[in-house]
Amino acid sequence: MFNSIGTPGFILLAILALLLFGPNKLPELGRAVGRTFREFKDGTREVLAEDSARAASGPQQTAQAEPDKRLP
Repeated sequence: MFNSIGTPGFILLAILALLLFGPNKLPELGRAVGRTFREFKDGTREVLAEDSARAASGPQQTAQAEPDKRLP
């Protein structure tokens, strides 16, 4: 992942992050980013599981008959 940046670029990014956010905010920022990636990953797995379950169950009727809900 960081092969294209290289070590000097990674060190420069770390110093820039320290200057922008300060040492006290960095752990909080890292946790927030980690939570975001975890939620995205879980959501992706959920969507893929739904798609595979839908494909395994075969074709389904898309329009279901609903009772008439108009007001009198």
